[in-house]
Amino acid sequence: MSTNISRRDFLKSMGAGVVGLALTNRSGTFNFRSSSQLGRVTKEPSISVYQQASEKSSILYQRYRDEILHIYEEVTSSDGPGYNPVWYRIWGGYMHSGFVQKVQYQLNTLTDEFPSQGQLMEVTVPYSDSYRHRANEDWEKFYRLYYSSTHWVFSAKEGPDGMPWYEIRDGLVDLSYYVPVEHLRPVSADELTPIHADVAPSLKRIEISIDFQKLMAYEGDQLVREAQVSTGVPYLSSGSNAIPTDTPKGNFKIHAKRPSVHMGDGTIRSDAEAYELPGVPWVSYFESSTGVAIHGTYWHNNFGMVMSHGCINMRSEDAKWIYRWTNVPDDGNSENYRTPVLVY
Repeated sequence: MSTNISRRDFLKSMGAGVVGLALTNRSGTFNFRSSSQLGRVTKEPSISVYQQASEKSSILYQRYRDEILHIYEEVTSSDGPGYNPVWYRIWGGYMHSGFVQKVQYQLNTLTDEFPSQGQLMEVTVPYSDSYRHRANEDWEKFYRLYYSSTHWVFSAKEGPDGMPWYEIRDGLVDLSYYVPVEHLRPVSADELTPIHADVAPSLKRIEISIDFQKLMAYEGDQLVREAQVSTGVPYLSSGSNAIPTDTPKGNFKIHAKRPSVHMGDGTIRSDAEAYELPGVPWVSYFESSTGVAIHGTYWHNNFGMVMSHGCINMRSEDAKWIYRWTNVPDDGNSENYRTPVLVY
């Protein structure tokens, strides 16, 4: 199999490929483009479907991780839970929203020009199975990449199905893997520009309440953004091996920002049990000694409850706003320019 494909052949392949992909996913079997709203089950191994929008009602059956659901209606339940009373009506019953990621199925056309530093791209389908290209020319399934995650793309080449795939370079594991071009959209330069840039940096500040699981962004005394978050759980495990993972309290400042970060331990595994979070989007670091940050989240929707290993989990659209709104000096030295973060 050739590892290079001309621009003309790419465009020709795209013309034929999009027709087939209008009905199926090359790396999976979802067919949901006509639905107004879809959801992906994020919990391992499954979550329960109830007869009513209440945990007091009967459990009817289970839906398993990465199943794609039609969401017909959002219901605010009087039975809670209090921190997040939103339930989804799906086929055959109701499911709490905490472990259902809202997703879409948006296909994209090829981009075949890449800056030397790479092109930032976002996954726009519920999930996409990436593949490694081994030295012996075999293709091996690798990480599963999820909706709203972001990745650095450096080239396009012929993939395992003979169609165009993008090359993602992963700094944490120091290798490349590939996904179909239709599954990623380029993030435009306009999406990376600062917002509220006319506001003096000294007027901006962030407050994070652990008790109320809220983030508030202020410009002077004016609240300009408020969002539910998930802060760190007190301990990663129990007993003598317990590791504290609560979010540190105190006064901090945003000291670095990255639009895409691979979080995890760099395990070279493709199974669901590996603790790997490639492509965490819109990361704003504020605690330098342990790398605690505000960032987007695609592995749960349980905001309002402690969930993280210390970071501030947010919906991706909220984290993107924070990423664009906060200030970090270009030279990294001007303390007065950095956006303060108070965690209490």
